[in-house]
Amino acid sequence: MILRLLTLSLLILYPIAWFAPLLRAGLLPIFGLSEISVITGLQSLWGSDVILALTVTVFAIFAPYLKTIGLALVQWDLLDAKVQPVLQVLGKLAMADVFLIALYITLAKGIGYATVETAWGLYLFTGCILASIALSLWTARQLRQKDG
Repeated sequence: MILRLLTLSLLILYPIAWFAPLLRAGLLPIFGLSEISVITGLQSLWGSDVILALTVTVFAIFAPYLKTIGLALVQWDLLDAKVQPVLQVLGKLAMADVFLIALYITLAKGIGYATVETAWGLYLFTGCILASIALSLWTARQLRQKDG
């Protein structure tokens, strides 16, 4: 039961993480810093680079959410457990998004003219992704015990 509740809680936490500030960025600290979330970053990308915007949308929004929905359906026996490998791939795609964000922060800090600070939303988003991976492993383990 706790496994199901934790999985369902991710369906609430992911949207919070999408709107939460991932980082604060600005040109030199004297000009102030703008907060950037997954959603504001996507809004900006849609205006400048549609291919990258589509890629980030899949990695940051669709992959983790679909994986969590699929995992919940497997846990409630509404979806065959044979989809677990597909769900794990979706989780890995979501983790790639966290890696890209970390890479962008590292690059921006190296430039020297920009100020970039991580914000609590990055930790929430990363935590959701890692929790989803852990819940997948826990679910697979329980399914093996149930079948064995």
